[in-house]
Amino acid sequence: MVFASIMRYFVKVSMTMFCLLNLNGNAQFHRPEPIDGIVDDDNVDEPEQNQFEYGYYDNMHIEWVHQLYEEEIDIDVTRSLVINSVDYSVASEIQNLTVITTNRFGKAIVLNSHLQTAEHDEHIFHESLVHPALLIHNAPKTVLIMGGGSGSAAREVLKHKDITKVIICEIDRQVVNLSHEHMEANNGAFNDERLHIIYNDAKDELERSQEKFDVIIGDLCEPNTSISNNLYTRSFYEDVVKPRLKENGLFVTYAGRAGNLSHKVVFSQVHNTLKQVFPYVVAYTAHVSSYGDLFSNIPINVDAEQLNNKIGERINGELSYLDGDVIAASTVLNKTLKKSLMEETSILN
Repeated sequence: MVFASIMRYFVKVSMTMFCLLNLNGNAQFHRPEPIDGIVDDDNVDEPEQNQFEYGYYDNMHIEWVHQLYEEEIDIDVTRSLVINSVDYSVASEIQNLTVITTNRFGKAIVLNSHLQTAEHDEHIFHESLVHPALLIHNAPKTVLIMGGGSGSAAREVLKHKDITKVIICEIDRQVVNLSHEHMEANNGAFNDERLHIIYNDAKDELERSQEKFDVIIGDLCEPNTSISNNLYTRSFYEDVVKPRLKENGLFVTYAGRAGNLSHKVVFSQVHNTLKQVFPYVVAYTAHVSSYGDLFSNIPINVDAEQLNNKIGERINGELSYLDGDVIAASTVLNKTLKKSLMEETSILN
């Protein structure tokens, strides 16, 4: 096999709960109702606003909260986060955006009632999305990020010393505005002169432009959402993404939840669709607590020691989550996932 003539590609697949399935899982901000027979409102003092405490009644544990963010993450599975405040909410021409502050995960951005990013653990997601592809590529200089308006993926790309140009192609200007104002960890990336932001649909922009890139990254909402559906099809990968990659270019994209019970909804279909277009497609996984499940990416297997050497040579500073061993280990999938990926026949058109 000649590396120069056969391109290697990545797929990033996530089991996160945001922008994924249409499970009628609209998020809700509410105060939970007392449980009949457990809590007697006349006998229990309620905590002050914006606090949560613990109480005991008849040997059962009761939790009072001022507000909950609640979202269905799988069939018959809902997760809730304690909210300190709803800081900002706006409706753009494309979607509804809300900034909340949670007790556990700090500030978070919610798009169309789906948690998109949380400041205390988004680094796990974005380090895993970005660095495997950039470390495996021989010498990446230019990167296009489809979506990525939070700036987190760009922040990770810009840690690589030899990067000369990063483009964020974000369809919704409000995502960038909110992230710039409320997610301070990315301000350095937004102010980096190597970063360029284009406000357009990624498909339209790639079709319009003739520029080619070493790495293209899909930091996207999940399939089955109207915003991103056109960025997961065979024709998009074949006719739009592939021609915009330089020789030996790499592609990595978020592609849906990859848990034992949820991976067949989207992940396996995206994986099979990519296999129709690219000669190398490999899955890898990581756990992001605020998303409540796994996400998986797809790299070529590379020796952990080689990856650690590249991290030391190429990256300014240190990574918070990844090292060579973690990247190598993340490529090991359980039997259920491997079996489903081998047997999947559906293609997204």
